[in-house]
Amino acid sequence: MKFKASLVLIAVATLSACVSSAPRRLPPQQASLAPQGVEGTWADPNGIVSTFQGGTFSTRSTDSNALLASGTYTNLSPTLVEISMTSLVRNTQSRVNCSLVTPSQLNCTQDSGAQFSLTRRL
Repeated sequence: MKFKASLVLIAVATLSACVSSAPRRLPPQQASLAPQGVEGTWADPNGIVSTFQGGTFSTRSTDSNALLASGTYTNLSPTLVEISMTSLVRNTQSRVNCSLVTPSQLNCTQDSGAQFSLTRRL
């Protein structure tokens, strides 16, 4: 019985030596499909849609797609954005600072102190 066990161990050792010990090659990782920064479309809890695209900012109503505000934005860091905007509804200009707290949530504070959050729309 010990002889048969030895033969089995030798056979296993021989077979395992034939198998390449090089690591398996996995396909290259695809670039993350998650959006980066604030680029894209966002919505507030009331359904107002804001778009950040190439340094320009706009806010539109969902029912009529009417332009409510427009302006520009500047990335201060990978997670901080400053918006300079004109409200077409109130005919006022303001600055808004926003913090990207997660890839899908943007918390903003207007220069008046009012705060609001936007959620990324995919």
